[in-house]
Amino acid sequence: MSFSDYRTALVTGASSGIGAAVVERLCREGLEVHAVARSAGALDALAKRTGCIAHAIDVTDRAALARLCGEVAFDILINNAGVDRPKKFLEAEDGDIDLLVDVNLRAVLHLCRLVVPGMAARDRGHVINITSIAGNYNFGGNSTYHATKAGVAMLSNQLRIDTFGKRVRVTEVCPGRVATDIFNHVHGDDPSIRERFIDGFELPQASDIADAIAFAIAAPVAVNIGHMEITPTLQVMGGLQTARPQERQP
Repeated sequence: MSFSDYRTALVTGASSGIGAAVVERLCREGLEVHAVARSAGALDALAKRTGCIAHAIDVTDRAALARLCGEVAFDILINNAGVDRPKKFLEAEDGDIDLLVDVNLRAVLHLCRLVVPGMAARDRGHVINITSIAGNYNFGGNSTYHATKAGVAMLSNQLRIDTFGKRVRVTEVCPGRVATDIFNHVHGDDPSIRERFIDGFELPQASDIADAIAFAIAAPVAVNIGHMEITPTLQVMGGLQTARPQERQP
């Protein structure tokens, strides 16, 4: 199924980074792209640059999403919006947990609930869930984030089962470190953050992720690319560590 089989797309978290790059890529393919994010100013600039249709909506606003999905039959759904508050779970607060569950998991579930049944009825559609290597591998300080991304990973598999027999394709895209502003959004707008996570590294660009998504969408109708893990060549996951026991306090 090529791009010519699809007419409309919905992209969340579209105001910057991977989301904006995906909007640009899909607009170049001639799709009617609806871009969703909280930042109205950034969305307006994106719309002027690409011709996309901007919607200043928070993905946790279920009623607004329902209205949009009731007005447009989406052929492509790209769940990209995400947040993180990197803390060890021993230090997590209830607000941290609620925010990550609401944005990273609950919003994805509800958007799939709103969009996927129509795809199945039309026998045409593609869901792209942008998760993270954090959904498959463990590393320190992001426990709730890991849990939400793992939930979306399992949802991606379940959607294929629930739409079995229909031409609804589901692709989970798991990026590692990518050269975007997400680290400033998470850790604070300080020059040292870019030095810590971006400068001096050879990293994929947001446009590289967008091109990979376009590759999955452009595959023939008989092909479902279910899982794509995209990392820097110089990044690996894993590494065995063993700790010595600490002395118990009296």
